Amino acid sequence: MVISVGGVAVGVMALLVVLSVMSGFHLDLQRKILGVNPHVIVMSLKGEMTDYKDVLEKVKDKKDVVSASPFVLGQVMVSVGKRAHGVVLRGIDPSLEVKTTEIAKYIKDGVLDDLKSKDGIHGIVLGKELASNLGVLVGDTINVVSPVGEIGPLGMLPKVKQFRVAAIFEVGMFEYDSNLVMTEIPPAQEFFGLDDTITGIQLKVKDIYAAKTVRENVQKTLGFPYYGRDWMQMNKNLLSALKLEKLAMFVILVLIILVASFNIIGTLMMNVIEKSREIAILKAMGATSRGIMTIFMLQGLSIGLAGTVIGIVGGFVIGYSFNNVIKLPPEVYYLSHLPIKMKLIDFISVSLSAITISFLATIYPAWQAARLNPVEPLRYE
Repeated sequence: MVISVGGVAVGVMALLVVLSVMSGFHLDLQRKILGVNPHVIVMSLKGEMTDYKDVLEKVKDKKDVVSASPFVLGQVMVSVGKRAHGVVLRGIDPSLEVKTTEIAKYIKDGVLDDLKSKDGIHGIVLGKELASNLGVLVGDTINVVSPVGEIGPLGMLPKVKQFRVAAIFEVGMFEYDSNLVMTEIPPAQEFFGLDDTITGIQLKVKDIYAAKTVRENVQKTLGFPYYGRDWMQMNKNLLSALKLEKLAMFVILVLIILVASFNIIGTLMMNVIEKSREIAILKAMGATSRGIMTIFMLQGLSIGLAGTVIGIVGGFVIGYSFNNVIKLPPEVYYLSHLPIKMKLIDFISVSLSAITISFLATIYPAWQAARLNPVEPLRYE
């Protein structure tokens, strides 16, 4: 019986720890994505947004919208000496950006407000990986090159503009730390030749899981040619992959509990064989088949309950240890500790699964006990 309880406990413990780790990674990834990206963006099918000031006034007062800010977006190349790297340049309004995204929290060196022009050179914010690849620090200058420039006698001439490194951020995702740069909107507009137009408007909402509803309401209010995209749409493939992986791990690890259920079946079958004389006596005294079956089902269920309780306690202790005791080298993993998110729904679903499987495992042995003929065991008594 101890082995059967231990099998269920190990299965429940492994399942809870893995699901908690998966939930932790999901939450950490979500936090990093929303650290540099808005919850909802509003753009125009015509390309640049010309009447963005009117649109900004309409959307920022919508229900559940916390703040709104304009942005300019385009692909460029940054270079220092012989080093060059293709990146996405985002033009922002620093005073509104800190209310719309969490980028200010990830600034490791310099300040976001230092984007103002000094000696005719505007500031720019780089990711830590990009700054490392280019070999620049705060205060250094870099060249921003656009592949689309003016047409000269020898063909298309790339547009080049010099910027000063005002700050360096580190989100912890290589994609952002190496491929995103930010500057103020006016120099970005000038660089991309947008005059007084922008690429779109970004929104921050009260509840990130209500972003879809806010997006639909904004689209309905603005109408054609405006459309919105929420953060779940923009990261749909990644989030779907994480959900599928978590589901797959749940199904795979439930097999551990299924294996443990065979221990329960074996234990109860041995009990039926060993207690055949006692079962026969009970039947001879008037015990019903249903009563005998109930006794063995309760015995198997008690094994499942005991294993589940021990597994829940063990899973919680291991999860807490991973989250608070075990440290990771952040320069290698971009994490200082293994992210653990213990959700009540995971504990409930795992507990119900383990108890259900344990209960189903008792049916056959209990049925065998119930159909035992009392004459055979008592024949030679």
